Amino acid sequence: MTPEAALEALRAAAVSGKADEMRAYHKLDRPYLGVANPDIDLMAREWRQSLPLDARLSLAAGLWGTNIHEARIAAAKLLTQARIRPDDEPAWQLIQGWVPDFDAWAIADHACIAAQKRLAADPARLDQVEGWTQSPLMWARRAALVATLHLTRLTHPKPDEIAARERVLAWAERYLGDPDWFIQKAVGWWLRDLSKHDPDRTRAFLAAHGDRMKPFARREAARHLA
Repeated sequence: MTPEAALEALRAAAVSGKADEMRAYHKLDRPYLGVANPDIDLMAREWRQSLPLDARLSLAAGLWGTNIHEARIAAAKLLTQARIRPDDEPAWQLIQGWVPDFDAWAIADHACIAAQKRLAADPARLDQVEGWTQSPLMWARRAALVATLHLTRLTHPKPDEIAARERVLAWAERYLGDPDWFIQKAVGWWLRDLSKHDPDRTRAFLAAHGDRMKPFARREAARHLA
């Protein structure tokens, strides 16, 4: 499976008129094919299961390099799995290399889901993610929160996982002065998801810092709190 063959498969699944709808919705000038996300998911899953790791990495890199919306979504889905054997470091490095290209929420979020799996596999990679919080690129700063959302969903976190949560909450606190809507939305999102499993910690964050949060982000954070 080459990037060219994968693109042909994606084009074959395109729906007439959908590319224009997607361009209007995402409001970003890049190529769109008009392929529905479930169809991309099915194709990426088949490629993920049938290709050896080296071929999958090469395909993901090639698809990402096209700058086509659906191709970048497929590239991220190719690397979205809990275990990558024998060594997931090349996959992690590929995902990290995509971060400077982030320019829209949909593609960034799919790539960040792949990043969540690699961070869960090796929590020490959080040191590298912390560097994203200092990036001049807003999408990279936002990605530091979206790529760590898995930490909010732990029902019985271990001490090191609690420490990782606190580390990300410290990033969120530093973000409260950031004027960008997407950053504030991500802060609210992170706290909202945390509230489902640790409502007391979310309440404590809001009690300490809620007056510095944008009203919409504070409402988002508290959505599931009594």
